[in-house]
Amino acid sequence: MPNLLITFIASFLIWFMFGGLFFLWFVDGKIRKEQVVHALASSFLAWIAAQLIKSLMPMERPFILNNLPTLTLTVPADGSFPSAHSAAAFALAIAIWLHNKKVGTLYLLAALAVGIGRVFGNVHYPLDILAGAILGSSVAFVTEKLHLSKFIGLKK
Repeated sequence: MPNLLITFIASFLIWFMFGGLFFLWFVDGKIRKEQVVHALASSFLAWIAAQLIKSLMPMERPFILNNLPTLTLTVPADGSFPSAHSAAAFALAIAIWLHNKKVGTLYLLAALAVGIGRVFGNVHYPLDILAGAILGSSVAFVTEKLHLSKFIGLKK
């Protein structure tokens, strides 16, 4: 995989996923406001949970141990486990998938690409990605079960 492609997938694809969410809401109309709230809340909560776990279980990143450069835009300074990028991407994807299987499947593929990009970018191990994916997916399912929108005044 060319380095530029790895850098794009590892560093920017997640932002395109968020941009796509707003495109689907505002322009295309494929998803409703409640779905956007669920997706954003799930993603944010998964990111926070991953950061909390990282602080409790610091693990050195691959580039520190293998002494090779990263292929990401920035060089992460925190621990590798779990991948917060994967947690956020999978939370976003699962939250969308729970409301729209077709679009959600595309988002799941993008989330998987983000995880693979982070491994090829030399900033995560495959286990970090798996843990992030499980964490993000779990958060999305719990957020959906709680119907977060009821708490913030959106209709179901």
